[in-house]
Amino acid sequence: MLILRSAALFVVAALFEIGGAWLVWQGVREQRGWLWALGGVLALGAYGFVATFQPDAHFGRVLAAYGGIFVAGSILWGMVADGYRPDRWDVTGALICLAGMAVIMWAPRNGG
Repeated sequence: MLILRSAALFVVAALFEIGGAWLVWQGVREQRGWLWALGGVLALGAYGFVATFQPDAHFGRVLAAYGGIFVAGSILWGMVADGYRPDRWDVTGALICLAGMAVIMWAPRNGG
């Protein structure tokens, strides 16, 4: 059950962080306006809080593991939001990152 909760929190964190960064990008780089950028800043702030709900108490571990989710989620976001077409190396790299995330976050540990 803890793994499911942790995985769900990673997905929510990715939506806030990647979505927030995308909104800032749209607001500034694509000149959609400062309200888009402000929405992005608020989403990025929310992302910072989501990580605190992870069951693991080690900040470094949680953020390092989240990196794998960020990589894979960014590619997926680009596909959905911007029509990006990843090549086999993008997909391979994302899968490697997800495997690393799982090892960092959920490997069995003895006492810590």
